[in-house]
Amino acid sequence: VQLQASGGGLVQAGGSLRLGCAASGGAFSSYTMAWFRQAPGKEREFTASINWSGGTTYNGDSVKGRFTISRENAKNTVYLQMNALKPEDTAVYYCAATNRGFLPRNYAVYDYWGQGTLVTVSS
Repeated sequence: VQLQASGGGLVQAGGSLRLGCAASGGAFSSYTMAWFRQAPGKEREFTASINWSGGTTYNGDSVKGRFTISRENAKNTVYLQMNALKPEDTAVYYCAATNRGFLPRNYAVYDYWGQGTLVTVSS
């Protein structure tokens, strides 16, 4: 499956952005989807994941209460709604897909990756 992330940009602290990730070439509705992020000089960090139906989600500790992951299987798209953004949310955000495990947090379990979209939060 091929993944194409979009929606990044520059936003002020406290603002909102919605990222999208469009999938093609595979059975999108069968995959667990996730968002990871990587800030300069830091390791890739789990952000959020969602199961195949959208009925179960899991957020990383640093984004709980602020970010929401969702999906539309009819559109082969997963979203990340980011509210109350902070400068420390600045990173390249990647979408990823796997059909292994249940809402895994380990990036090594994800087999397919988008190209990343840059989110910059100014103070």
